[in-house]
Amino acid sequence: MSDITIYHNPACGTSRNTLALIRNSGAEPEVIEYLKTPPDKQRLQQLLQVMGISARELLREKGTPYAELGLADPQWTEDQLLDFMVQHPALMNRPVVVTPLGAMLCRPSERVLDILPDPQRGAFTKEDGEAVINTQGQRV
Repeated sequence: MSDITIYHNPACGTSRNTLALIRNSGAEPEVIEYLKTPPDKQRLQQLLQVMGISARELLREKGTPYAELGLADPQWTEDQLLDFMVQHPALMNRPVVVTPLGAMLCRPSERVLDILPDPQRGAFTKEDGEAVINTQGQRV
């Protein structure tokens, strides 16, 4: 079993780029397609604690029921926001990556470089053509 986990949405370019950066370090992560296998409330709480962010900071607005549920309203507690994410996994922003060095919401995708235990093994260019890693394995 891998010591790296990515909560991944294969339809998301940022998530695909993050997964590719993990693999570019030589690691093969545990890939959890969170829309198919959503984390439960306890796991979400653990992730937030390790990431040091609030539930609101993990919420995704675009392409989700965020607006129709009125989640911009500050009345919602952390606990209630977690309940919404459990009921509607699309509300969880992605990708979230967990490694031995910590956990992070990797937006933009190159944020994953801060928590990968192993260096990049070669050049990497995002799907949109943006160079991130040079041929020596260093950030551009």
